[in-house]
Amino acid sequence: MSFNSKIKTIEWIDNSSRMIDQTLLPKEFKTVDIKTTEGMYKAIKDMIVRGAPAIGIAGAHGVALAGIELAKTENDKENFLNKLSQKAEYIKSSRPTAVNLMWAVDKQVKLAKEIQGSIDDITNALIENGIKLENEDIEINKKMGDYGAQIVPKGATILTHCNAGALATVGYGTALGVIRSAFAKDPSIKVFADETRPRQQGARLTTWELTQDGIPTTLITDGMCSYFMSKGMIDLVVVGADRIAANGDTANKIGTYTVAIAAKYHNIPFYIAAPLSTIDISIKSGKEIPIEERNHEEVTHINGDWICAKDVNIINPGFDVTPNELITGIITEKGILKPNFVESIKNAFM
Repeated sequence: MSFNSKIKTIEWIDNSSRMIDQTLLPKEFKTVDIKTTEGMYKAIKDMIVRGAPAIGIAGAHGVALAGIELAKTENDKENFLNKLSQKAEYIKSSRPTAVNLMWAVDKQVKLAKEIQGSIDDITNALIENGIKLENEDIEINKKMGDYGAQIVPKGATILTHCNAGALATVGYGTALGVIRSAFAKDPSIKVFADETRPRQQGARLTTWELTQDGIPTTLITDGMCSYFMSKGMIDLVVVGADRIAANGDTANKIGTYTVAIAAKYHNIPFYIAAPLSTIDISIKSGKEIPIEERNHEEVTHINGDWICAKDVNIINPGFDVTPNELITGIITEKGILKPNFVESIKNAFM
């Protein structure tokens, strides 16, 4: 089965969460049905589903699955809600950096506590709201794409890092949504995609998505961006985000900060594309964003094979934080936020 941007990365079907298994791409396209809270925790933790917006929807689905499970054993509403909250916290612990997960899970728990009806009423409401958030995600991405397309010069070559495409959302994409919308208006646009070590999301996922959609894409290694910038071969950088602080500091896949520094030096615009749900207004700066430390085998192994000395020390942060002064603008569903980000972010939530 080939991919196109209309396919849903994650979708609620028959009391389960159906998602594309992104650990198998691009070698194999396969969907899996997640039917339990534990299954959802593992799917998020192991990156079967990944990308901040998609993880958020997975979290919303996970709370609905928790409701279905608890409705089978709990008759007391108070006990049901207490245990639902416990399962919600368990789901949130699967990936600590991406705030969309916390945002969506907390929305579901809040809804559950507000429902005046029975346990079955609460469970049905959780399912309906999960589907609602799922459908809203695509519309939000398309709005971002339309806003973002306005700042892409004609014939531009755009650099992107990691995968902020349809696979990182329910569909269409954030950073790649901007690229898709720009390409629809100007088919002379081209893309450079960083490989994005250590899990190769750029090489495995971004190149696959874009070539399937017929968008000219060149794969480069993570250390090459400065070279191509110095040659005048990159006009614009657009990346996604996993959490944005109230001052605009942005956590994204490890290596993004390096790209931002290089872009600043070469006077190349550097944009973040992310929904408002990725902005965490409860934290003042990126210093407060928790950075996930991932399995060391992601660094020591490629395709199951050792690539380094077996007694070497390993550090594997999944994300870094790009300071707001390196960011030209944040593309959201409400428009493009510009510096001063403290003010523009505050206004976006009014």
